[in-house]
Amino acid sequence: MKNIILIITIILTTLFITNAFAGGGQTEKFKVWGNCGMCKKTIEKSLKIDGVKKASWDVKSKEITVSFDPKKTNLKTIQSAICAAGYDNDGCKGNDAAYEKLHSCCKYDRK
Repeated sequence: MKNIILIITIILTTLFITNAFAGGGQTEKFKVWGNCGMCKKTIEKSLKIDGVKKASWDVKSKEITVSFDPKKTNLKTIQSAICAAGYDNDGCKGNDAAYEKLHSCCKYDRK
């Protein structure tokens, strides 16, 4: 009986600790226009902001998956950071001056 109680205590403690460290995370996926690997690097680099845990842009699908702490940032701030780098996305139009500075292969067809 003591072994069962010990095992249950260990399991519950592990679950509590895991939830305490993993809690507060949010993941969003949205379109970001771009063309190539250089775009990928620039888009992902633009999200080196407080609260963003992970960002991965897919060249083929033109979608980015972003994991972040909603206590430190939000979707609008994330999308604005990408726009500041010159890339249009579902949340806003990329900054025109930043777009003009992109390498020629990165200049996607704008809407």
